[in-house]
Amino acid sequence: MKKLANRVQALTPSSTLAITAKAKELKAQGQDVIGLGAGEPDFNTPQHIIDAAFKSMNEGHTKYTPSAGLPKLKEEIINKLIKDNSLEYKLNEIIIGSGAKHVLYTLFQAILDEGDEVIIPIPYWVSYPEQVKLAGGTPVYVNGTEDQSFKITKEQLKEAITDKTKAFLINSPSNPTGMLYSEEELRELGQVCLDNDILIVSDEIYEKLIYDGAEHISIASISPELKEQTIVVNGVSKSYSMTGWRIGYAAGNTEIVKAMTNLASHSTSNPTTTAQYGAIAALSGPQDKVEEMRVAFEDRLNIIYNKLTAIPGITCLKPQGAFYLFPNAKKAAELTGYDNVDAFAGALLEEALVAVIPGSGFGADDYIRLSYATSLDQLEKAVERIHSFVESKMV
Repeated sequence: MKKLANRVQALTPSSTLAITAKAKELKAQGQDVIGLGAGEPDFNTPQHIIDAAFKSMNEGHTKYTPSAGLPKLKEEIINKLIKDNSLEYKLNEIIIGSGAKHVLYTLFQAILDEGDEVIIPIPYWVSYPEQVKLAGGTPVYVNGTEDQSFKITKEQLKEAITDKTKAFLINSPSNPTGMLYSEEELRELGQVCLDNDILIVSDEIYEKLIYDGAEHISIASISPELKEQTIVVNGVSKSYSMTGWRIGYAAGNTEIVKAMTNLASHSTSNPTTTAQYGAIAALSGPQDKVEEMRVAFEDRLNIIYNKLTAIPGITCLKPQGAFYLFPNAKKAAELTGYDNVDAFAGALLEEALVAVIPGSGFGADDYIRLSYATSLDQLEKAVERIHSFVESKMV
C-alpha cells in the first residue's frame, strides 16, 4: 500500500460521526439505542422546498451551474442578508458551496499559507481545527470557560495574537454550547481584529435557532469596517432542515470570494443544481416552518433541561441557541467510577444505550454534547436512562 499523505495521517476523526456510526451499528444489531449525537433537525425538509427541487428537474435544470452558484440563489441570499442582518452585498461578494462545511474548507484553502495561525475559541466545532490544518495552518486555541459562558474575552483574543495570526473564527450561536455573543462582546472582539488587521470568519449557521427572546447579531453588521474585515458563513442546512441538500454560502471580500470560486471550479465544479433550486425556494418562500421548528426545539429544551440537571454530578448552562446541551459530566464520571468523561460516555452507549458525544472532540474534556434534535419522547427516555445509569453506578 502506498504511503498516505501526511496531511491525512494528521487528521483527527470526527467524534460526532464516530459515535453516530457506533450507535447505528448497535441499532442494526437490534439494540434500542437512543442517539443524541446527530447535528441535524429531525424534521423533514418543508414540502414547498421539495416541490421546487422536483419541479426544477422536470424543467430540465439538471446541468452545470456557475462554480459560485446560480445568480438567482445569490440574489435570494443577498435579500436574506439585507432583511435578517442589515448587510448589503453584491453578486460578486457571494459564493455558494456544497454545504457550509465545504464553504469553510474552501475559505481556509484560499486564505492560509503554511504556518499561518487561526484563533479558535474552545469549545469548538470538531471540524474547525482539522480544516485549518488541512490548509497548512495552525490552530491557536483560546479557552472560553464555563464561568465565562463558554465565550472568550477581548483580553484573551489580544494575548493569542502573534505576527502569524491570519484569522479569528467565531461561531454564534455555538456548536456545541449553544451560547450567543452579545453585540457589545462582538464589538470588542471585532475591534481587536481591526486593530491587528485580522480576518474574521463568522459561522452563523444556527442563526435562526434562538431562544428565550435572545437576539442573534452578525459581527459584520456592527460597522462598515467590520463588514469589510469579515467573511460571513451560513447555509440552509439547520434553519430549513436541509442538511443532506448540501447548500451553504459565504459573503465577503471580492478577492477572497473570487479565490474561493477558482478553487471550487477545480474541486466540486458547482453546488448541486437541484439543491440550489430548493434553496431558492427555502429563502424566498414561506418561513412559517422555520419558526415551527424553532418553537419545537425551544419547547424540548425547556422540558429536558431541568430533567438533565437533576442527574447527580451533571451541571449545565442553559443554551441560548442551536439544538445542543453541553453539560459538565466530570463529577458524574467520578461518581460512577470512570477515570474520565470519554469513558463515561462510552459506557452510556454500551450499557445505557444512549449515544452522546464526548466533549474531548470539541476541546473540552469534562463535557458531553447532547442534541435535542429528536422527539421529546426519545429525549425523556434518554435522560431517564442516563439518570438511572448514574444512580446505579454511584460509588
